[in-house]
Amino acid sequence: MTGEVAEALRDSGILRMNVPRHYGGYQTPLRTQIDVLSEVTAACGSAGYTVMIQAGTAFVASLFPDEAQDDIFTGPDVRVSGTLVPGAQAVPVDGGYTVTGKSPFATGCQDADWHLLTALADTPDGPPELLWLAIPMADLDVLDDWDVTGLTGSGSNTVVARDVHVPAHRVLPVEPLMAGTFPSLRNNADPFYRMPVMQLFSAWTASTALGLARAALAEFRDRIHQRGITYTFYERQNEATVTHLQFAEAEMKARSARLLAADLVELMESKAASGEPYTTEERVRIRAQAGYLARLCKEAGDLIGSASGASSLYHEVPIQRIVRDLNALSLHAFVTPATNLELYGQVLSGVDVRTPFV
Repeated sequence: MTGEVAEALRDSGILRMNVPRHYGGYQTPLRTQIDVLSEVTAACGSAGYTVMIQAGTAFVASLFPDEAQDDIFTGPDVRVSGTLVPGAQAVPVDGGYTVTGKSPFATGCQDADWHLLTALADTPDGPPELLWLAIPMADLDVLDDWDVTGLTGSGSNTVVARDVHVPAHRVLPVEPLMAGTFPSLRNNADPFYRMPVMQLFSAWTASTALGLARAALAEFRDRIHQRGITYTFYERQNEATVTHLQFAEAEMKARSARLLAADLVELMESKAASGEPYTTEERVRIRAQAGYLARLCKEAGDLIGSASGASSLYHEVPIQRIVRDLNALSLHAFVTPATNLELYGQVLSGVDVRTPFV
């Protein structure tokens, strides 16, 4: 993503959506966030995905100890990147940790001010502890390794820490966070920050799929009036019965996805307003719905792509890029349909969910 686009997104205020109000942020309602992120993604999947991660990671930064937040939020438009993929090791030292290792899939790291790096720290007894550590990007290296077929402009490179010292107040244990416990005293009682992190990222990631599906439908609507169907008598694709069937089915898939998104947002906003705790079934169902709607959006994109003819293979035709972006997004762990459906099926079947990430 070019610097010009990154600056325009920052100037729009979109990065403030999850920044605490006392730092100049908006604490934007989730429904509005989904709409905004979907709108950006409809224009460019990579731009929408990047700003989704940066805005979402600002939410995580707001759960860190208040002293860490004072370090990070020197302004409401600060850029924070991050990932939950552990690739580094954190070694306890006096006053904090020393971190060494790689953190892959660090979307938005190239223009970020801070990075929330995940690392494993050995414990005296039991398995290693998973930590989120807030590190200035100036202390990290970025590898030029994001050479992929989808979401290519998201800059999801690998960042590298080399014996970086992280003070104790810039550390957030992940497992307690998944259980709803975090150290920020200022934000702990705020219903906005009581929304569960895994469910939020599932919803935010799904919003990217919604925008991409809408973009595919809009591009298809324009193209079918400008081209025929080769080796047939149809001079305009919009006149063919097969086009009517393909267009209608793709639209129904995208519309069904939007309904699933609206349903999970309604549940999350009602929980935030009431303070009522989530059941395990509700948490897992949100993940399942996010995964299923992402699948529906991908199916809509695939249908549009297959109906767009060989001319859509050219790089200047947006449909081929949208299809690739949808494929890349569907591989993301937050919305992988098979995994999320398996978790939901476990709950429905009375089987214990075998992951703390619910």
